[in-house]
Parts: sequence; structure tokens; C-alpha cells
Amino acid sequence: MSGAAVDLPTTAVRREPPSSIKRRNLLIKIADHSLLIVLAFAFLAPVLFILLTSLMTTNQALSAKLWPSPFAWHNYVEVFSSAPIWRWALNSFMYASLATLGLLVSSIPVAYAFSRLRWRGRDWVFMVVLVALMLPPQVTVVPLYVMWAKLHLVGTLWPLIIPNWFGDAFAIFLLRQFFLTIPEEYLDAARVDGCGEFRILTSVVLRLAKPAIAAVALFSILYTWNDFFLPLLYVGENPDHWVASVGLAQFRNLHQVQWNLTMAATLLVMLPVVIVFFLAQKAFVEGVTLTGVKG
Repeated sequence: MSGAAVDLPTTAVRREPPSSIKRRNLLIKIADHSLLIVLAFAFLAPVLFILLTSLMTTNQALSAKLWPSPFAWHNYVEVFSSAPIWRWALNSFMYASLATLGLLVSSIPVAYAFSRLRWRGRDWVFMVVLVALMLPPQVTVVPLYVMWAKLHLVGTLWPLIIPNWFGDAFAIFLLRQFFLTIPEEYLDAARVDGCGEFRILTSVVLRLAKPAIAAVALFSILYTWNDFFLPLLYVGENPDHWVASVGLAQFRNLHQVQWNLTMAATLLVMLPVVIVFFLAQKAFVEGVTLTGVKG
């Protein structure tokens, strides 16, 4: 046997940096992100104030105290017992879901026609859509209200839902810009295989445009859930069809000095859209980022 030495594998041991190095790296990271930290605190401070106030008693909420002692968790139970929160949430859910579904069904084909189909007057019609994008809804509210009143639909949610089934200028614009970024080669390959334009839209474009569609859907959900002007106009006199925003305003009028209950109800109304945003955050950011302005 030879007397050659055999090298045994050695495990590298990672040395922990000194505490002074850790402290310096932490300070450097805080300095690099100081502006973001300040902005995050500015945005989170009102939410934290609402949360702390919702856990106070009525006397504490009217005082200068910032920290509840003791925590009044029963405020949330009292909110559900003093107001039909579930009915308001159900009306808001129906409004947001049906309006978002109609917006997607009506806006996606129009956006595809503006981006991938060549027809006479396409650019001029798209300019009309951009003009509609800049038109505030308050301009058309009077003739629309008269029309819905003649159809005996005022007092229901249908005047809020039905217009979304006829397209939305912002959704059409956002989807069109994303469709323009899809390589034309994919569509030409589908045409060679014998696919028509509708088949190309459903089989190719929609699969590639999932981030943009998710962004448009999330925009619609956030808008409809927080919408106050139109629900107050059309269903303000019918408590059975109040959405969460209108119900919260009426709840605040009934509990003017009970800020703890008002803040608890506000937090309950905010919670669904916050959950939806965090669940769809990745798709939303990706859709907004990839939607470039391409002519």
C-alpha cells in the first residue's frame, strides 16, 4: 500500500460578521430606503389609527388617548348587531362581480379590434374612445338618470351594472396597449392553422394577456367596491339595495360620536378589497408593468 495522503473533504464554516459590521449594514439599508420607509409610514399611519380607535371604548375614542386600554373587541360584534353589514357586503359583491364581468366581456373584443384588426376609420374611432376616457361621468348623469327612471330601474343595482356591459374607455385603452405588445408572429401562425379572429382572441390572445386582464379586473373591483356617488344616486332611497359605501355613510350619520363603532365598520368595509389586492398583487403589478404605451 502506498503512503500517499488522502485529502478529506472539509466543510466550509461561515463566520458570523462582528456586531459592529451588522449594525453598519443595517444603518446603510435604512439610509438607502429612508424615503420608502417614510412613505410607508405615512400610508400606514391612518390605517393604524383606524385599527386602534376601533378597539377603544366610546369614552376613550373621544379622549386624547392613542392606545386602547382595555381592548374593546366587542365593538365588531356590536357593529354586526346594529347594522346589516352582511347585506351591504352582498350588494357590493354583486355590483362589483357583475360589473367587472360585463366590463371584461365587452372591452376585450373592442380592444382586440382596435389593436389587431385593420378597418377603415379605426384610428378615428379610437380617438373618440380617448375622448370618452377624459369625460367625467357627472356630465352624463342627468340624461342617464332620466333614462333609468323611465325604465323604472331607479332604486335597484341595474343602473350601476348594465353600463359596464357596454365597454369602458379606460379598460379598452389599457387592454389595447397590452395587445399591441403581443408578437404578430403568434397570430399569423394561428391564421395559418385556419383559426378565425374570434378563435385567435380566445385561444392565443387571452392566454398571453392574463396579466393585463387581471389588472383591469382589479381596477374595476376596487372602483366598484369604493364607488359612492352612483350608488347614492340610484339606490340611496332604497335601504335594501345599499352597497357598503352608502351603508357606511349612513352608519356614520347614526353613530356620530361613537367613533369606535364607526372605525370598526370602516375597517370591515376596507378588509375585502385589501385581501383581494394582496391576493392579486403579483398579477396586477405585472399587468401594469407590461402594458406599454405603443402606438
